[in-house]
Amino acid sequence: MAALIVGICAFAVGFIPIVGVVVGLAAVVIGISALRQRQPKVLALTGAILGGVAIVASIAVTIGIAAYVNGVATRAETAIAESQAEQAEQDEQDAADEFTEPQDTEPADDASDAPAVDPNAAPVPADYTDALESADIYANMMDMSKAAIYDQLVSEYGEGASPEAAQYAIDTVTADWEANALATAQLYRDEMSMSPAEIRDQLTTEYGGDFTQAEADYAMENLDD
Repeated sequence: MAALIVGICAFAVGFIPIVGVVVGLAAVVIGISALRQRQPKVLALTGAILGGVAIVASIAVTIGIAAYVNGVATRAETAIAESQAEQAEQDEQDAADEFTEPQDTEPADDASDAPAVDPNAAPVPADYTDALESADIYANMMDMSKAAIYDQLVSEYGEGASPEAAQYAIDTVTADWEANALATAQLYRDEMSMSPAEIRDQLTTEYGGDFTQAEADYAMENLDD
């Protein structure tokens, strides 16, 4: 009986990475032990089979998520490299324009027309602007959530930005987070064949999209539009 109960629990959490494998293994071990002790064969065998299914499902979801995260990282590196190349090209163009001979212009009649410049305004640190550029790519090209972007920015495997620079980027970047949640939900449905319940769980878990509950609700309400 214990094997069946654990097997049912394993089947219920089978689509959760790692957890499904652990509970599934427990169900298989208890089921095999029950068979050896000549306990009711049907219950023990059913528990072991459910545990095996949970293991396979959990491993499949884990592989799918790993592939998705790896693809996200690869696209991010490519996008950042392209952005840096475009910025370098723009800097070269700006430097060339500085050496262009200016045309004669009439002096301004009223100096008060010139925009006021605040001499006390502190310039934005370079690491802050770098974090903001990366956050813009993650948000508007890769449909990531606020929390996922923050983690990627401060991660030593990501941008390695300081928490202050990452928070500045999150507070400053312009993005439609609900639209990002919807795009991610469509990806889960179309490329990973997840059910609506699995999609919702994956959207809000820290191991998945890490969107807010409100953003996940919006995505699920508009998934079939």
